[in-house]
Parts: sequence; C-alpha cells; structure tokens
Amino acid sequence: MKIGYEEGIIYDFNKVHKPIRTIAAGSTVTIQTYDCFQNQIQSADTEVTAIDWDKINPATGPLYVEGAMPGDVLKVKIERIDIGDQGVMVVGPDLGVMGHALSKMESKILPIQDGHVQFNELQIPVNKMIGVIGVAPEGEGVNCGTPGAHGGNMDNKMVTEGATLYFPVFAEGALFALGDLHAAMGDGEVSVSGVEVAGEVTVTLDVIKGMSLHNPMLENEDVFTQIVSAPTLDEAAKTAAVEMIERIADKSSLPVSEVTMLMSAVGQSEICQIVDPLMTARFVVPKWVLDQLGVTFFE
Repeated sequence: MKIGYEEGIIYDFNKVHKPIRTIAAGSTVTIQTYDCFQNQIQSADTEVTAIDWDKINPATGPLYVEGAMPGDVLKVKIERIDIGDQGVMVVGPDLGVMGHALSKMESKILPIQDGHVQFNELQIPVNKMIGVIGVAPEGEGVNCGTPGAHGGNMDNKMVTEGATLYFPVFAEGALFALGDLHAAMGDGEVSVSGVEVAGEVTVTLDVIKGMSLHNPMLENEDVFTQIVSAPTLDEAAKTAAVEMIERIADKSSLPVSEVTMLMSAVGQSEICQIVDPLMTARFVVPKWVLDQLGVTFFE
C-alpha cells in the first residue's frame, strides 16, 4: 500500500486531524514525504528568505490504525527508507548553535550519489534517517518542529532502517504520521538542519495491548533505547535514564539500586538533538545485558 503526500500532510500532530487513510494493524505501508522545506529549495538560486516558512516540517498523514486506543502502544517497524538524489542544508541568524555568529540565511544544495552526499570535495557516507515521526499527543496539538512524548521532531539518527519504534497511544487510531527525512545527520543536528531530503518510507504498523509507555522507545538489532524530550538537555537525559532503569527493575529480579549500578556500568546517555524547542536525549542499553537478565520489554 502506497500513500502519497498529495493525500494529506500535517504541520502539527493533533487528535483533531481527520485521517487520510485507515489501515489494519499489522499492515505495511509506503509513505511518500516532502523534505522539511516542503521541497521549496531546489537550487542554489532559491532565496531562502523568500520561501513560505509556515510550510516547514510537513508530515504525511495522519493514518488511523485500527484497534489502537489510548493506553496502548503503537509499534512501528522501519522496513526501508528511499531518498532523492539531492539534499539541502541551511544556516542563518538565530538558528542552531551558531545562529549568534551568522548574519544572513544561506542554503547549500548537496548531490547524493553512490551512497554518498557530496559536500564540496568531501564525500559524506549516507546515513538515512527520519527526523519527524509520531502520533497525536494527549492534549493540544504540537507543531511538527517540536518533539515530545508523542514523538514528533526527535531528530534521532537511530530512527533508521531496521529500527522499531514504540509510541504511547493518546488518541483513538493513534493518528500516525512521518516526514523530515535526512540523508545524513550527526548527533545534535547543530545547524538546525541535517541533509534534508524528500523520499519514501516503508513501515509496518502494529498495536500492542496491555503495555503502557510515558515516552517513545526504540529497538534495533543491538540495543534498546529510551527517548525523552524536555526543556533542557539535562532533564531529557536524566528522565531517559530514570525511565529505563525503572523499566528494567520492574521486569527483572534486581532491585533499583543494583539496576542503577548496572546501567552506570553499561548504559549510554546520548544526545539526539539540541536545537529544537525541546531538547531530545536517549538512554541506550545493549541487548546482551537484557538477555542475561531475562528481560523482555515487548512480547
């Protein structure tokens, strides 16, 4: 099943949005996306200040997933990410960590070929990932440029092919959407843009009953991670660690004190992004530890 962006896009995650499609739990769909500028910057001749800045970070959707109800978990397996043949990056005043030092808006068109992004004479390995992905939040709508407990603009480079995301469901049908693909992006996304690119994402969407989450989690072949967005990076990183420690303690025979020691020995606090309205961090635990503890998060 293929879903084009012409069927509908959103600029905020919101439970009031009418779904563009209803799909059965367990379905695999391919979702077409604009880049974060809604494909408005296609050449070096484009004047960045002239684009419509109200059309930023569009996400294709939302999709209504049958059976998803508040209190459930939406499971999203990222099967494949296909991207276009050129990306774009921008910098400018008040954007990112160097906005204070920049006097004008600039953009750069970056060709993508043979698994690499061409940046001047440099060849950057492609690292395809999804910047904006999530579900409708519990309360009022949240702009697609802002992350939160619902997901959104987490800008987590681990959100890539082969990863599985777990989102708390706050609205009937979950109302899932995604967009803002990157051909490459480093932890932090310090300029406020990765290599922004249009493309298609193939995902399998399923519903897990009897399991609740406060914030999104991510699993890949090697690790489980807890993702948290908060007003400060300190708060995001600490909350991610706390939620992971509490979950492991709940699922294992170890007391909180020993799980805390174990996570201090083998867990990793990592940055996702430091430039959005909220900061996003992740706490990463290798699966070999969970296997030895006999811990399974999602049946």
